Amino acid sequence: MNIIAHVALKPGKERPVLNGNPWIFSGSVARIGGYDFPGQLCDIVTSGGDFLAVGYVNKESKITCRVLSREQRTIDRDFLDGRIMRAVKLRSMVIPENTDAYRIINSEGDFLPGLIVDRYGRGIVIQILTQGMERLKSDILMILEDRLKPDFIVERSDTGQRFEEGLEANVGVLLGDITSPVEIVENGLRFRVDVLNGQKTGFYLDQRDSRFLVRRFSAGKRVLNLFSYTGGFSVAAASSGAVSVTSVDSSGPALEIARENMELNGYGDVPGDYVREDVFRFLNRCRDRYDIVILDPPPFARRKSAVDQAARGYKDINMRALSLLTDGGVLATFSCSHHVTPALFRQIVYSAVSDAGLSARLLIQTGHPMDHPFNISHIEGEYLKGLLLSVGM
Repeated sequence: MNIIAHVALKPGKERPVLNGNPWIFSGSVARIGGYDFPGQLCDIVTSGGDFLAVGYVNKESKITCRVLSREQRTIDRDFLDGRIMRAVKLRSMVIPENTDAYRIINSEGDFLPGLIVDRYGRGIVIQILTQGMERLKSDILMILEDRLKPDFIVERSDTGQRFEEGLEANVGVLLGDITSPVEIVENGLRFRVDVLNGQKTGFYLDQRDSRFLVRRFSAGKRVLNLFSYTGGFSVAAASSGAVSVTSVDSSGPALEIARENMELNGYGDVPGDYVREDVFRFLNRCRDRYDIVILDPPPFARRKSAVDQAARGYKDINMRALSLLTDGGVLATFSCSHHVTPALFRQIVYSAVSDAGLSARLLIQTGHPMDHPFNISHIEGEYLKGLLLSVGM
């Protein structure tokens, strides 16, 4: 595809691009020339006409341009191949042993905005999030098939971001013949993953490091896993000798897979329960005490305007979770709302501890695993925050 469109920025709006931010919002754009369709490749220039970057443009999106390269070069299959293989090489250095499920390409974090590629065993799941990547999709698929030789490729392009780009959902098998769920291995533990219907691309791959941390604290402990989904944290806790594990989620099918995952790893006889219930309602009625409470909710702030309301929600749910902990217990609490900054999340959780009349020590602050890198010039990419607190004196 030839570069046709020409995007000129307003005076003084070039600095974020020069600093490496891949997003250009509509308010920074002075004019667009040669525009024929959303997702069209374009060059991006200063108000004076000096070259800044190559990217793609969508006049219908509030993020009008996304940068692919700050070098003046053709965006073709060779370019895509180079970016993809650089991402693959990085994963070869950071993925732990006994693990065959991880992120291969993390959108802006791998300088391919709008593209997610996840490895699940011998197969691949992709998400195409933007008009620009949709137009590069055929080349991307050919590269993935040729270079990685997967047994299957599944597309899970069904996120809200895609709808905002003016794209319809695409879900299905693009290569091979699979029966979902598929089985993966993470740090030696086995999981069944529904790659066709599960949340995100099937599994919360970004919580691998935090699941490993929970294993270190769980021996001999009573564990409560809230928003448990398919039981990733539950299996991790059981693997180190938790005396009981309770999983709570509003999804019956997810809890059934959680039960299967416990049995798959030989922990089906670990005492506990699988509670299908809204987590807030569960917390309102629960009177039991636990040594470890894991709190991993979905994003409370999907838009910047929702941050204040989300902060109240995070504080409330953390205070309720804290009330269920034994003295000296551990709270593992997380936020995946990228509009809630790490500093704000700490402030919310610390305030919850204080208002609950408790004392706590921060054991570790967690975030993205190394297969989920983010561009340091693109703070929006830093969405995952976690705190492990020892609660009590």
